[in-house]
This record gives sequence, structure tokens and C-alpha cells, in this order.
Amino acid sequence: MSGPLAGVRVVVLAGMGPVPFTGMLLADMGAHVVRVTRPPNRSARALSQTDGMGEQHDLANRGVDTIAVDLKDPDGIETVLRLVDTADVFMEGYRPGVAERLGLGPDVVTGRNPAVVYARLTGYGQSGPLSKVAGHDINYVAQSGALHAMARQGEAPRPPVNLLGDYAGGGTMAAFGIVCALLEARKSGRGQVLDAAMLDGVALLTAKLQGLRAAGLYDDEPGTNFLDSGAPFYDTYRCADGRYIAVGALEPDFYREFTSRLGADVSDWPDQNDRSGWPKLRELIASTIESRTRAEWAEVFGGTDACVTPVLSFDEAADDPHNAQRQVFRRVGGVLHPSPAPRLSRTPGRIPATPSTDLVDARRLIASWTAGSA
Repeated sequence: MSGPLAGVRVVVLAGMGPVPFTGMLLADMGAHVVRVTRPPNRSARALSQTDGMGEQHDLANRGVDTIAVDLKDPDGIETVLRLVDTADVFMEGYRPGVAERLGLGPDVVTGRNPAVVYARLTGYGQSGPLSKVAGHDINYVAQSGALHAMARQGEAPRPPVNLLGDYAGGGTMAAFGIVCALLEARKSGRGQVLDAAMLDGVALLTAKLQGLRAAGLYDDEPGTNFLDSGAPFYDTYRCADGRYIAVGALEPDFYREFTSRLGADVSDWPDQNDRSGWPKLRELIASTIESRTRAEWAEVFGGTDACVTPVLSFDEAADDPHNAQRQVFRRVGGVLHPSPAPRLSRTPGRIPATPSTDLVDARRLIASWTAGSA
């Protein structure tokens, strides 16, 4: 194992959405992550599939060892608890109360290992009227108030795929919380229970907007502000070939650079900060950009401070010269992997590899962890 979390042992009860993503983040940075999944129905060596996607394509399980355990069997629970005895982190993503009914609640786990960090990742959290209610990314983002802001004026809110709730507010925040708790445990010798809610995480991400609102600089009507498509100089525009460019020319210097390269007479265009002129300004920018292809605009604005970039597909992003030089993505077994982030100079994260389709023998794993802790 290599990376800043080398030597950290993590037990994760298999689940959907952000839980495996948190495991991936920890594994990317060198932690030994063991995923506990149900025994496969097919063969003793092949893992189950989810939503028709084979395990080799489930990137959230890269760098993760998987054991098959029947959590409805007392022997299976004991197997997990024997791993817990020498683990640093235990993580589950069930609705509140489920882990307790299984016999793997915080009291039991921390009773076996008082130093373990017990991480619980859910949508609405461990308390409150919605804590046991089902939901998905779109629901947690809506509950936080953030989804309301993700709309053009007069249009319906648009869900940000499932990147904001599941992965930014959920999985990433949980990983941050786990590392914080591990750091504290090194001082105190004691673990603690981490209540990571996707709702809480998304709400936290709105901190800057809340400050702007309080200062009277952000309107609650969607699509009327600088960063929510309200400003014509911070938006996406269709090009002659049907592709798009993204314009982020917010600051005056950047805006001047942007307009100076459009190849149009902008002398009589509305002033950048004249909100009453924004609809007209948007029309002028749109008609100008629609006169050339995306590739042509990329050449015009490339390497400048106009803050204009082509809107790339995933494959285009992987092949882009800047991204390729930094290896932002790596192709492994024909699958596009985003590289571990952030980048550490002395103890970098792992190079992505194809997720294993083989199960690990639980008894051997327990023996190796026990020996390593002796």
C-alpha cells in the first residue's frame, strides 16, 4: 500500500451511491478498504452485478478488496466484527436503525474496538422527521434549497445528475469527516460516530451563496444572478456546428478580453454591469458565437484570459492536451478512470486499476490484519 492513508484499515458494508465512492476516495489515498457484500448467488468466485453493470466497470470499487458475508447469519456478523477488532474505520449507509438490527450498530462496534471511527452516511441524517424516509440525490439537493437555484429564469430546476448530493455533499464530505476523526483519534486514542448526511453536505456547499444573500447581492429568483445563467457573460452558448462553449468572463479585465476577441463591433453593446441591458447583450453574444464552430472559437480563445472553454464530452476531456499532460483521466482496461485527487507531492494516491472481480477469503484477511496488529 502507498499513499498518505497507507496502513489505515477500513471496513465498508456494501451499499449504493456515495458509500462506495467514499471507500474509493480512501482507497485511492492508500487505505486498505474491505467491502462486505452479500454472498453471490452464481459462483463462489464471481461477484454480483448491479443495474446490469459488471464489477469490472464499477470504478468506485477500484483498489478495494471484497469479501462475501451473510449478514443474516450470526457467523457472518462475527466475521465482520473480527475485522472491526483491528480496523480504523467502519462505514455503513443503511437507514437509521438497520445496522443496529443486524447487530452492527455503533454500540456493538465501538464496544469491540473503542478506537474505531464509525461512519454513517445517509440522505437526511440520523435524526429529524425525514431521517428514515427514502430519497435520492435529487431529493436531498431539493431539501437543501440548492436545487431551487439551479434553473434558468422561468424554467424548471435542473438536477445536477447525481454529482452534488451523492458525491460532493455525501461521499466526499464523509471522506473528509473520516479523515478528521482519524486525526483526532491519533491524539485521544478514541474513535467516534460520524453522522454524514447528504442534505447537510449540500447545505454546507451553499455557504458562499448564503453570505451573498445576506449582503443583498444574490436574488432568490433563479436565473437572475451572476453565477446561475442570469449574467450573459457567464453562460454556455451554441456554436455554428451545434456544439457549445462556456463563457465565464465575470471580471472586467476578462470581459474586455472576451469581447475584444469576438471579432464584432462591440462599441454600442450594453455595458457589462447594466442589468437592464443583459437580455440584449445575451442576444448579441449568442448571435456572434453562433457564427463560428466550437473548434474555431477554441482557437480564438485558447491560452487567453477571456475565460472561454469548449464544453467537452468525457472522451474529449480525456484527450484534451492539458488534461492528457496532467493525466486527469487514465484509460484502464478500456474504461476511463478519473485520476485520484488532490495530488500530493511525497505520498501520491494510487494509479487507478481495474476493480477486481475476485472475492478475497475473509479468514485469510482477518488473519493478516490480526498478525499486522500484533
